Amino acid sequence: MYRVSPFTYLIDTILSIAVADAPVHCSAIEFLNFDPVNGTTCGTYMQSYVQMAGGYLTNPEAMAKCEFCPLSDTNQFLKLLSIDYGDRWRNIGILFVYVVFNAVAAVGLYWLVRVPKKGKKAKVKEGEVVDLKYETAELRVVAEKENGKGSTVRCKEVES
Repeated sequence: MYRVSPFTYLIDTILSIAVADAPVHCSAIEFLNFDPVNGTTCGTYMQSYVQMAGGYLTNPEAMAKCEFCPLSDTNQFLKLLSIDYGDRWRNIGILFVYVVFNAVAAVGLYWLVRVPKKGKKAKVKEGEVVDLKYETAELRVVAEKENGKGSTVRCKEVES
């Protein structure tokens, strides 16, 4: 249901536009602190990991007490949420299609269910007396043929 919800595309769009391509600066409590093995520098020890996963070292030349921030920019954070800045226009388009489809479907269903359709017309024979009841008045009418055409019926009010 995640991809069916329009809010997925709304949040993706808002986050990708508002947050993307900004640098991340970790606070002191967010740094991961460790010591490299075998007397290597922090930069050498973490080089392959930083290239693969991202992040940055505050002291790449240090031999002890390495400080590593797992995020170097906000695109890494967005990637964790499966959001890509390049998909922003696609997400806006999907959201627009969702809104248009729902508006058309709502109007279509309203028309289908609530709007009266031309159905079977009541067949009234010439000279037949018909009682019509309206909310405001009751009418008694007599049907008569117009110029001998059987399909056209004209009604006139008759005294009770």
